[in-house]
Amino acid sequence: MNLLEILSYGFIQRALLAGTLISLLCSVLGVFLVLRRLSLIGDGLAHITFGSTAIALALKLYSAMSLIVSMPIVLLASLGILKLTEKGRLSGDAAIGIVSSLGISAGIILASVGGGYNVDLLSYLFGNILSISVEELYIAIGLFCVVMFLLLLFFNDLLAVTFSEELARVSGIRTNLINAVLVMLTALSVVLAMKLVGIMLISSLLILPAASALQIARGFKACVALAALQGGVSVVAGIFVSFASNLPTSATVVVINLLMLGCSFIYRRLVQTA
Repeated sequence: MNLLEILSYGFIQRALLAGTLISLLCSVLGVFLVLRRLSLIGDGLAHITFGSTAIALALKLYSAMSLIVSMPIVLLASLGILKLTEKGRLSGDAAIGIVSSLGISAGIILASVGGGYNVDLLSYLFGNILSISVEELYIAIGLFCVVMFLLLLFFNDLLAVTFSEELARVSGIRTNLINAVLVMLTALSVVLAMKLVGIMLISSLLILPAASALQIARGFKACVALAALQGGVSVVAGIFVSFASNLPTSATVVVINLLMLGCSFIYRRLVQTA
C-alpha cells in the first residue's frame, strides 16, 4: 500500500489533522511546564481525565460527549492543583500527587461500579487516534484555536513568569492569573491528548518534545518552534508507521519522540566537543 492509498482513508485524514493540532499544543505548553518544573502536571491531570471518562462511560456517554464531560472536571482539577500550591503550602509535585491519586482512585471505583474495564475505557487509557470521530475532530480544531489564541495573547507574560515569577510580580504582571491560564490550557490539551496517546502516555507528549528542543535550541522562541516541529513530525510519522506495521499508534508516537530525544543528546554532545 503506497502513501496516496493510505491518505485516501477518511480516518487517516482525521487522525493526521487532529494529531498534528494536539501535538503542537502539548509541545508548546510542554516548554513552559518543563522550565517551571511542572512537567508532571500532565500525568496528574491525566489521572483526573481517567476519572472523568469513567463518569461519562458510566452515564453511557461516548465519543465527543465524553470529552465534553471531561473538560470542566479537568479544568477544575488544574485550578485545584494551583490552589493547593498557593494556599496549602505544598510543593507542586505534592499537589499534583494529591489530585492524581484522587482521580485514579475515583476512576477505578467508577469503572468497577460501571461493570469493569470495557473496550471504550481501555481505548482512552492507551489512546486510539485512528478511531477519532468527526465530532471529536471539530472539538480538537475549536480547542486548538482557543488555546493558541490565549497562548499568543499571554505569551510575553507566560515567558516572564516562567523565568522569574518574583520579577514578573514586581513588574506588575498578575502572576496568579498567568499561572491559572497555564494550568487551564494544559488541562484542555491533556483532555485532547487522551485520544491521541492515551491517559497513560499523555505526560510523554508534554515532556519529550520540550526536552529535545531544550538540548539544541538557542533562544526561547527557537525552543518553542523546535518542540512544536518535533511534536508534529512524531505524530505524523507515528501514524504512518503504526498503520503500515500494525503497531499501536500511541506507543509508536512516544518511541519516535524518544528516538528524537536521543538524537538531540547526541547532537548536543557533538557540538560541545567540536
